[in-house]
Amino acid sequence: MQRRNLIAASAATLMAGSLPLARAQQDLPKKITLVVGFAAGGAADHAARVVAKRLGENLGATVVIDNKAGAGGNIAHKQVAEAEADGSVLLLGSVGPLAIAPHLMKVGYNPQKDLAPLTMGMNFPNVLVVPPTLGVKTLPELIALAKKQPGVLNYGSTGAGSASHLAGELFNGRAGVDIVHIPYKGGAPAVVELLAGRLSMYFATMSTAGPHIASGKLVALATTGLTRAPFLPDLQTVAETLPGFTATNWYAFIAPGKTPIPLLDRLNAELVKALKSPEVADELNRSGLLPAPGTRDELARYIDAESKTWAKVIAERKITIT
Repeated sequence: MQRRNLIAASAATLMAGSLPLARAQQDLPKKITLVVGFAAGGAADHAARVVAKRLGENLGATVVIDNKAGAGGNIAHKQVAEAEADGSVLLLGSVGPLAIAPHLMKVGYNPQKDLAPLTMGMNFPNVLVVPPTLGVKTLPELIALAKKQPGVLNYGSTGAGSASHLAGELFNGRAGVDIVHIPYKGGAPAVVELLAGRLSMYFATMSTAGPHIASGKLVALATTGLTRAPFLPDLQTVAETLPGFTATNWYAFIAPGKTPIPLLDRLNAELVKALKSPEVADELNRSGLLPAPGTRDELARYIDAESKTWAKVIAERKITIT
């Protein structure tokens, strides 16, 4: 009898201890804010809205987008690093704040301690575009023009320390040119300036630049992956002119760093489910934002590898933020 009572008591204790774990696995807030570090109308904003709609439908919850543009996305990342770790605030993180900016400036958060990886969202090459008024139609022509006019041409980015900033600096180094960096608060305002002829070039997302390429208002010169992009298969890569050049862009779903592991696992499962849904995958692929859902560990390893890669580029190019 005593042994039976002891077993029963132990079982009750284990069940009681597992209740918070089970609850964390099952319960998500009925309202989730998905923070985006760039202005509305750009690629990150579009990607976030596509996934948020499906996620909300799957969960029976309201998922709202909060655009916190500025500092290349660092403001948004710091906000989420300091947010409640209960699943109510998530982030569509990006390569700049997660793997580049911490090597250049004080960002107010540690990407690998204060933020928790959920899943890769999208991983895709950018496309190098120029206005027709620049008078170049190929990448070698652009490089030749830049060499004739050092310090005259300029390129836009989504902010200091962003993926498009570092792509431009990598291009300067590999091509041996001096093209001046101009930062903006997102892809949409950068493209506005490009269309107006106030920018010479921009490493744009296909989502942002695609309609303007189709209409002839922008000229696509190359994509930034090592292999040709599925959305522009006839367009050369930068690497075909500058061997080894690669600067892919990516967005990842992130939670506050202190979020309980069971909740992180649940969020991963729900986000992967949303990303794999045919409607979401089709829309993202049409926009050139290639979906790449995976595990939390895979994303953590990828962020670490990207951080090391871009730290090396920053050191080699002696890049500083003034």
